[in-house]
Amino acid sequence: MTTASALHHARGLRRLSDGALGWIGRHLDHFDPFTARGPASERPAAGPGGAHRPAKAALELALLTHCWTRLDGGADPRRAEATARVREIWRHPGFPALLTAEPRAAVQYRLACAAFAPAGTADAPFRADLALLTPADLSPAGRSPYQRLELRYYADKAGVPHTVEPYADLAARNVLVELPATALARAARRDLHKGRADAAARPDEPPVTVPEAYALTHSGFYLSDFARTGPGLPEGAVADAAALVARLLDHCVRHDWWDLAAELVMTQVCLGLDALGTPGGAAAVDLLARAQRPDGSLPGRSAATRAGAADPPAAYFAKAYHTTLVTALMTLLLAKADAG
Repeated sequence: MTTASALHHARGLRRLSDGALGWIGRHLDHFDPFTARGPASERPAAGPGGAHRPAKAALELALLTHCWTRLDGGADPRRAEATARVREIWRHPGFPALLTAEPRAAVQYRLACAAFAPAGTADAPFRADLALLTPADLSPAGRSPYQRLELRYYADKAGVPHTVEPYADLAARNVLVELPATALARAARRDLHKGRADAAARPDEPPVTVPEAYALTHSGFYLSDFARTGPGLPEGAVADAAALVARLLDHCVRHDWWDLAAELVMTQVCLGLDALGTPGGAAAVDLLARAQRPDGSLPGRSAATRAGAADPPAAYFAKAYHTTLVTALMTLLLAKADAG
C-alpha cells in the first residue's frame, strides 16, 4: 500500500469510526429495553419475539463496550457513557426476564450477559440466573462443533463451569478449517454438473451458505477472543481460511452486503492478517464508507434490506443498529491492529 493510499484509508476509517460510534452514542435509549424509544405504536410487540430483540441489542452494545475498553485505555467519554448505560441495563431487575424470553437463545444470552458485564454489576439480579443453568445447558452433547465453541467461549468468559472439550480440539474441527475445502468441492461439483457455459451464466453465488458464512466469522471471533489472541488453528489452516474469507469479501463488495463485509474484515484481523493491506479488506472498508449515511449509521445489513429515510425511528433503529455497531467494532479492531 502506498503512502497516499494508506493516508486515504486512515482518514476514511476515522470518519467511518467516528460516524458509527457517534450514532450509537446518540441512540443509547434505543439500546435500552427499559427506556421509551418513541410512540408505543413503534415499539416491538409484546411477548417472546418482542422481548427477544431488545435483549439482543443490549447484548451487542455490551460486546462493543467490552471490546472497546480492552482496545482503547483512554478516557473516551463516548465509551464511558455507553458503558454506564450497559451497567444500568444489567442492574435492572427486569433484565433477567428478557434474557430468557426466547427459549432457543436463553442459555447463550444468560452466559453472554455475564461474559460482557461491566464493572459494578457483581450483585446485579442477572447473576442469580446463572445458578439455574443445568448440566445439560453446559454440555457439548447434541451440539455441533461450532455450537460447542460458542458455548465454551461464553461460559469461559462468564466464569461458569462446563464440560466442553479444549479449544485446540474445537479449532481442529471448526468451520474455519473445514469450510475452505468444502466450498471448493461444491464449486467444482456445480461446474461439472452444469457445464462450463451454464456455470458461467448462472447467478452469482456465494462460496458458502449464509449460516456458514456467519459461523465462519463468529468462529474467528470466539477462537481469538476478538483478536486478543491468535486463533489457534492447525498448521496451514490460516492460509486456507484467509483465501475463503477473501472470496466471501469479494462477493460482499459486489452485492453490497454490509454487515457480513464488516464481520469478514474483523475475521481477517482475528486471523492475524493486515486487513487493510488486502484487496478485499480495503474494498470492504470503502464499501462501508460509501454506505454510511451522514448521521453515521449503516442503514441495514445490505443494500437490498436497508431502511428507508421515511421509516419510523424504532423501525430504522431495528434495521440499522447491528451493522452500525459491527462496523464500529471493526474500526476499533483495525485501529488497534494498525497501532501494533
